[in-house]
Parts: sequence; C-alpha cells; structure tokens
Amino acid sequence: MTKLDAQVPEGSIDQKWTNHKNNIRLVNPANKRSIDVIVVGTGLAGASAAASLAEMGYNVKSYCFQDSPRRAHSIAAQGGINAAKNYQNDGDSNYRLFHDTVKGGDYRSRESNVYRLAEVSSSIIDQCVAQGVPFAREYGGLLDNRSFGGVQVSRTFYAKGQTGQQLLLGAYSAMSRQISKGKITMYNRHEMLDLVIVDGKARGIIARNLITGKIEKHSAHAVVICSGGYGNVFYLSTNAMGSNATAAWKTHKKGAYFANPCYTQIHPTCIPVSGDHQSKLTLMSESLRNDGRIWVPKKKEDAEAVRNKTLKPVDIKAEDRDYYLERRYPSFGNLVPRDVASRAAKERCDAGYGVNKTGEAVFLDFASAIERYGKTEAHIHGLENPSKEEIIKYGKQVVESKYGNLFEMYQKITDDNPYETPMMIYPAVHYTMGGVWVDYNLMTTVPGCFAMGEANFSDHGANRLGASALMQGLADGYFVLPYTIGDYLSEDIRTGPISTESPEFDAAEKEVKATLEKLLSIQGTKTVDHFHRKLGLIMWNKCGMSRNAVDLRSAMAEIRAIREDFWKDVRVPGQLNEYNSELEKAGRVADFLELGELMCKDALDREESCGGHFREEYQTEEGEALRDDENFMYVSAYEYTGDPGTEILHKENLEYEAIEVKTRSYK
Repeated sequence: MTKLDAQVPEGSIDQKWTNHKNNIRLVNPANKRSIDVIVVGTGLAGASAAASLAEMGYNVKSYCFQDSPRRAHSIAAQGGINAAKNYQNDGDSNYRLFHDTVKGGDYRSRESNVYRLAEVSSSIIDQCVAQGVPFAREYGGLLDNRSFGGVQVSRTFYAKGQTGQQLLLGAYSAMSRQISKGKITMYNRHEMLDLVIVDGKARGIIARNLITGKIEKHSAHAVVICSGGYGNVFYLSTNAMGSNATAAWKTHKKGAYFANPCYTQIHPTCIPVSGDHQSKLTLMSESLRNDGRIWVPKKKEDAEAVRNKTLKPVDIKAEDRDYYLERRYPSFGNLVPRDVASRAAKERCDAGYGVNKTGEAVFLDFASAIERYGKTEAHIHGLENPSKEEIIKYGKQVVESKYGNLFEMYQKITDDNPYETPMMIYPAVHYTMGGVWVDYNLMTTVPGCFAMGEANFSDHGANRLGASALMQGLADGYFVLPYTIGDYLSEDIRTGPISTESPEFDAAEKEVKATLEKLLSIQGTKTVDHFHRKLGLIMWNKCGMSRNAVDLRSAMAEIRAIREDFWKDVRVPGQLNEYNSELEKAGRVADFLELGELMCKDALDREESCGGHFREEYQTEEGEALRDDENFMYVSAYEYTGDPGTEILHKENLEYEAIEVKTRSYK
C-alpha cells in the first residue's frame, strides 16, 4: 500500500505558502506565449483559472458542455462566500477561518491546504469587488456580512441570494476580455471524454462536439480539471441535471487517484421531494438558517394533524414547538454545520414528527426574524409604540431585502407564502467533498494533470462549511494554480507545440468512439433514466445520510447487477455524428455506475463516522458521529485497476501541527 506524498512545504503553517511561492520555479512572459493549457469546466474554478492563466500570457483552451460558460452550476450557489476580513469586528481571523474549516470537516482535511485557503480568502473579495460584483453593503458603505453554519462569526459576503451568479459573471467578464484578445479559445458545447497521456504526462483531451457529434483531439502542455462534483450519482440532488463526473472519472481511469469518494454532503435546507416525477431537487440557501428557526411539533398528534392539513403550523403555540437544533446545540443553535443539521432533521422525521404528506420535512420559520427586524425598523422610523401590523410590515421589508428572491422562488415552487407560513425543508444531496486526489500544487497523480474546485478533494475534509465552495473555487483559480502550474510548466519551455497526430491521441480517440458506438448498438428495452433512477435510489437508501455494513455490501452487489444490465439492455436512440442528448446521458450514467460502487466500497472500508460519512455502527449514545482517529486519520485515495470495485487503496496520513484535534462539539 503506497503512502502518498502531498508535497507540503516545510516551515510553520503561516509561512508555508509564502515560502513556497518564493522558491517556486517560474516561466518568463515570453515563454508563456508558447505554452498551451486546457481548462475543462467554466464554473468559478475553471473560469477564474482560465482568465488568470490567459492574463499571465498562457494560451488557454476552455471547454464546457453548456451553451455558455455562464451556465456553469456555480451560478446556482445562493448564500455567499467566506473570507476572514473581520469587518464585523467579532474576532475573525485567518486562523479562525482555518480552524472552523478543519473542525467543520471533522479533522479529515489536509491542514496546509486549508490554511492557504484561509490566507488568500481576503484577496478573493478584493478581486471580485474590483470586477464589479455587487456585494451587499451596510449603511456606512462597507461590505456586509452574514453568518453561516458551523461558525460563531459573520464572515460570509453575499449578493442577496444570487452570490454564485454574480461571482460567475465577474469571472466570465474576465474570461471574455481574454477571449476577445485571443488568449482563450472557447469551446462551448464540448464534453471531455478522455484524458490523453503522452510519455507519462497529460498532453490533451478527447472531446465530443455535442452539436455535431464529432469526436475531436485537443492538445496542450497541461490539463486542468474543473468539472465540479458527482452528486448526481444519487439521481435526485440539488445539482443541475447536466452536472456529471465524467471528466474527473476519465482522469481517474487514466491514472489519477480518486480520494474520499464516500464523503457526500447532505444539505439540510432543500425543498422536500414531492413525488416520483421529479428529476432534481431545489436548494434553499443555507443563509436562511441565519435568520430562520427550524422546528417540528412537540406532539406527534400535532405533526399528524399538520400532515393531514387539519392544523396550520402558525396555529401551533410556541410552547408546543420543538426547536430541536436550539435544544440540542445551544451554543450554535440553527447554525450548526450541514451534516449535523441534516442528521437531526432525519432523526426527528424518522421519529414521526415530519410535517409534510410523506413525513419527510421540517419547518423553517421566519416569524421571529420578521418581528425582530420589524421592531428595529419601526424604532428607526420614529415609531415609539408601533402596532403589530406595522412591525410585521417593516420586518417583511427587511427580510425581503435579504432573501426576497429565495422567498419568491420557494413560493413559485410550492405555492406557499413563506412570509405568512413556515417553509418546509428536508435534507438532500448537495456537494461532494471527495474528488480527484491532488498534492499541495493541485496536481493529480498524473503529471501535468491538475484538478481544482469541487473536482478535487483537498480542502473540506468530511464536511464542507457553507459558503466555502465559492471560496475554494476562486482561491484555486485566481491565487493558487497560477503560481503552482508554473513550477510544472517551467520544464516545457523548449517542448514546442504538442501534436495530436500521435499513437496516444489516436488510441484515445478510437477508445472513445468504440464506447459510444457500443452504447448506441445495444438497442435494449430500457431508457438511460431508468438505470439512473435505480442507481440513485440504492445510493440514497444505502449510502446516503447514514450507512451500515450490511446495506453497503448489498448496495455494491446491486450496483454491479445494474451495471451489467445497463450494458445489455439500455436503449440509446439516435446516431453518433449528430446532436444526441440521450447519448450524452448514457455516457455519464455509465460512469456513475462505476463511481457509485467505489463510493460504497470507501464507505464500507471507513469504519468510523466523521462529517458527512455517518456509519450507524459508530455513533455516541447521543447519536453524534464517533471518529476513530487512531485507525482512520488518513485520506483514502484509490487507484483504478480496470475492474470497478477492485480499486487499490493508497493512504495519505493526516498530521495536525497547528491545530488541536478534538471531538467535534457544537453544544
């Protein structure tokens, strides 16, 4: 069993990144003009990396399967982006952000990477403000902050409930400038289907033009994977329906180790499943937990009456409500991390206190916030003894200014007015902390292949804190990779253009075509979605919010059976050399059917509970996660063997020098 070397620099935690930058090899501006870099994905990580590398002088080729980089799933992020600027003067610092992130990840992240993330976080905000991102501001003109789960300070910068969209537009504007200068060549509606390795180095990709169906060869001196996470392995998730694992998985099959695949984040604040017809779930931003209070009825008969619609939630008295997060975790209350809040909601619903027709929902109530804000606003307007109606009016105005678009979205989907009645929410698959293994330079185990953002594993451990995804994506793209990739590319200044007319490119192209033609030739009786739904149901039930050994073993066997059936009985209509969305889906689901088994294998191997990985056999008497630091304080990194389910485990031991490892508590 190989022990991985993460190439972490020597020195104290607060000097590692500075020392590394001071000693890193560079590429001079003239040489950058002769070096090509492929960037796969145009979300925050990909867009910021492409713009930064092009600005530095590299020739960038950028790929997205959407019709525009602006369609990347980063646009769906709502609540905010973390940075340790301490604008609220509440005790925040780089170290506090570092500490909260490591603790939130249940001490399963690489210490050095997390500190670097905290260190560059403030620069991200400055960069985005300079781009014109319209962050919310306070009365005095400073950028406003709000609090998110897992912390006791306000460090989350936001643009109403559209933070991801605004940040992506900022990065896209930087990309557009480089596209107009000819430094970025944009390949919209192209999907990466394989990584090409020449002489042991990543030298290009095979991509399919999704409009014409043509298989294309593209070369570069380095390849950067920024293709997001793999949450859609569960079929129902908060991810866009097109989000997939294919680029990362093809990289894995060409030698890049895949790390911590079992670490899946369940978001506690989603609109509940409404029926079998659904193809995705809708996220309600975690920022709502900043002001909303989560509760269920104390009495089962009240919960049943709410489910039967014979009792309205607003008619349940305060003393008959169980604000269970505030009860169980008094120090953090509704702001506990996502994994803790999700499991607590599941526990209440499993116990019979759920409030929708399926019994799988809890309330998120803004009545207290509306009243609190209303009283303050009434006082500001000079009303000494405001009426209840005036308080409610002013309070609703404040809540609308903070969360109006989210409330509007909720009402359009559910036909309930959240200003008047509590929202109903339930946990759903959201983010994946696992991903392609990378070292401190963000390079995978394939030389010349890098991975950033949600596509890699490096910063979040077993659970990501809210508002940290945008932070990591932009940190990697704007402030980390532009330095570290130069260290690798400094060896390529005399290489010259990489030709696509080589046996390696021809073999990869032939393999891709053969796989696609096989999918088209099966002509079975079942649709791609049929297999995806079956896989998703197994993953949610047996490798979802909680797992156990019996279920995981049976899940692996069931997934193998589904995969065999898929390759015998899937029906993919249409042709290869044309627009064919079913063929796109088929390839992605084929990859999910391999990845799903690895997720279960990793969950079975990790005999502990930590963060989003909750093994039912390993919990405290109070139902909290029970870690095993002696045996499992490592990153699980898997090497592909050619046969799914038989991957070889490699370990990166985690060592903590700047932070004390403790049992995580939010009480």
